[in-house]
Amino acid sequence: MAARKSPFFDTATTLGKLVAFFGISALCGVLAAGLLVPAAAATGTAASGSIQFFDQLPSELERGALATPSKIYANDGSLIATLYEENRQPVTLEEVSPNMVDAMLAIEDDRFYEHGGVDLQGIMGALVSNATSDSTRGASTITQQYVNNVIIDTNLQNDEEVVFSGGKTVGDKLREMKLAIAVEKELSKEEILEGYFNIVPFSGTTYGVQAAARYFFNVDAKDLNIAQSALLAGVVNGPTFYSPELNPERALERRNLVLAAMLDKGRITQEDYDVAVATDLGLQITPVPSNCVGAEQAPYFCDYITHLILNDENFGATDEDRTKLLYRGGLSIKTTLNPTFQNAAQTAINETANPDTTDAEIGHSMVSVEPGTGKILVMAQNTRYTPEIAAGNSVQNFNVDVNQNGDPNKYLNGLGGFQPGSTYKPFTVAAWLDAGKTLNTTLNGSKRTYPAGHTWNASCLPGGRYVALEPWTPINYGDTNYKTTTVLDGLAQSYNTITLAEINQLDLCSFQKLAFAAGIHNGKSADGERQMLSIDPPSTFGGGGDASPLSMATGFATFAAEGLKCEPIALESVTGSDGTEYPVPQQSCEQVMKKEVAQGVNMATQRVMTNGSGLNLQVGVPTAGKTGTNDYRSQTWFMGYSTGMATASWIGNWKANNTTMSDKLIGGRVYPEIDGSLIAGPSWKNYVQRIAGQYEANAFTAPPPSIIGNTAPPPRATPPEKPAADKDDKPGNSGSEGNNGGGAPAGDAGNNAGGPPAGGPGNNGGGEGGANNGGGNG
Repeated sequence: MAARKSPFFDTATTLGKLVAFFGISALCGVLAAGLLVPAAAATGTAASGSIQFFDQLPSELERGALATPSKIYANDGSLIATLYEENRQPVTLEEVSPNMVDAMLAIEDDRFYEHGGVDLQGIMGALVSNATSDSTRGASTITQQYVNNVIIDTNLQNDEEVVFSGGKTVGDKLREMKLAIAVEKELSKEEILEGYFNIVPFSGTTYGVQAAARYFFNVDAKDLNIAQSALLAGVVNGPTFYSPELNPERALERRNLVLAAMLDKGRITQEDYDVAVATDLGLQITPVPSNCVGAEQAPYFCDYITHLILNDENFGATDEDRTKLLYRGGLSIKTTLNPTFQNAAQTAINETANPDTTDAEIGHSMVSVEPGTGKILVMAQNTRYTPEIAAGNSVQNFNVDVNQNGDPNKYLNGLGGFQPGSTYKPFTVAAWLDAGKTLNTTLNGSKRTYPAGHTWNASCLPGGRYVALEPWTPINYGDTNYKTTTVLDGLAQSYNTITLAEINQLDLCSFQKLAFAAGIHNGKSADGERQMLSIDPPSTFGGGGDASPLSMATGFATFAAEGLKCEPIALESVTGSDGTEYPVPQQSCEQVMKKEVAQGVNMATQRVMTNGSGLNLQVGVPTAGKTGTNDYRSQTWFMGYSTGMATASWIGNWKANNTTMSDKLIGGRVYPEIDGSLIAGPSWKNYVQRIAGQYEANAFTAPPPSIIGNTAPPPRATPPEKPAADKDDKPGNSGSEGNNGGGAPAGDAGNNAGGPPAGGPGNNGGGEGGANNGGGNG
């Protein structure tokens, strides 16, 4: 049985109201004694005790910085996203409409300019009113309300207990009163009023009058009219109870009460009142989209930026400190993103693989970096950035590593990449040239079987050798073209047997090290550092393991910059609301490859565009490129670059790495063939044609004769046989880009040229562990 409430303390009864009246009168006496009577002059134990209690209360208000949204900007100053826990847009008192000031003072504290923080006259008036009527009237001054909101905000920031009005003790109220008096001594009335207008909550995550004016009426605080001001002043008393959205009738009644108070206090005329009270609420709800879910553009780049800051101790010693700064610190974050390029890339992606017309497991992304600086210009993908579980939705970033620099404590929210297919082959050519050999060296591309026990030089492996565990017969696309040709033509046509002929004269570790130095690494490393892709002959066709599109774009930007590798950077500057300039990673470039070697590779990758799988992808300016597809037809690539921009265009099955895309709906169609030249490549072409003339595309520097060797034949003007297809990516071959010779594991992703043991070394895109394919067909 519930305990019965004593009538002496039940404020619903007349007796209870009188008891409350005299009780709070005693509280006022304690306050007056503490304020007006020196302790040494006090007489009587009760008075001395009251004064001692009051003297022990804190007399200085701890004011933390108000939570202010941070903003991320593109390189032209356009907004990418607003990040906040509390949507607050601080303004000066001069930027607040006089109507708003009048409304707030009329309803909350008409004697604001007359009291010293605590209005004893107001308290006594409220007591009499509450004791003798059925209504409840508050007596907290605006200064006290300001103090209360500061205490709440500070406690929330410090993860301390928050006490709201209904749970306050007499001690809490006395503390609030004493702090209000202290604030009045420290700040001017105008400063207090300005602070109040910026801290007070209006609705949900909307704090401060400027954010409220924008949210409810889509106007600035300085432009609020009488009716709008009265509505907002009324909301303050109960942001949920008087919410114009949730309870419009209640909000209207409260607004009209404020208007009546403004009229009664002489702050508006009868005519003003009549006009305002006759209007409807006039709402124009305009929410400020929050965080990357509400990004104005490039939500996945926004996500990448937030993780870079949350991982960087320059922005705070702990995760909590960095999170607080990012979402409450009012940072102005300028980035390298080019919004024109971003829009062009996103449009091309949507036209290729719109999530509304594409099977949910098919992802498509593009990332562009600037050679010579490492600036990330574009980061786009085809999914909708939202945590809601539905087809076409994902918050994971297809373009970046799982962890920053392989550090599991620095999560990047990336998928970690995909098997790169034959886009890896240019690094074999780089190693060939670095060893002092030439592009026009003629090699025997005959079909041959490497017996079990055959070894290759591999200085970075135990014993310095790589040993084939089973017989292996690499084949070319269509099991044809086993001819003698040059290294230059071998890359343009992506002949596996020519690549193997190169490898037979090299150290397997040489091209892996060159690729790693250029920026290509295992995107799923969690060992605390970046890792190379694996070392084995099949990985020369596709790289053993998964590399992120950003990593791949960085590697090809190194070619474009003639061997100068620049770490990708995304942050230009970060400035705090107080003007603090935070350190951001600076441009970090290193010559990791001989210039003439990179120039030789550029000559070969240009030949891909004039004589190989990129023939139909030319865009009218000097461009180089390479296609790639894994064995399963589940991952496809096009790496396109000029002297001023390197782009990785990837499309693949991001949910099931080893499941073919051959029967999947991509942009409303099913492709009869799946390879990098037929989907990823044309999407890249669509993108760069939209920004023609806006990026540098100068002629590549020709390599010296020592790199070319005997005079190279000029690029053919006529297309090769079946030019539209990526010769490295034909169906019927269990491997990428036609590089899958007899006996590779079924679907051994990544150009396995035939058949290391099923489940054996190679990691060539994730397809280990199947039956041999007998020549790679099937």
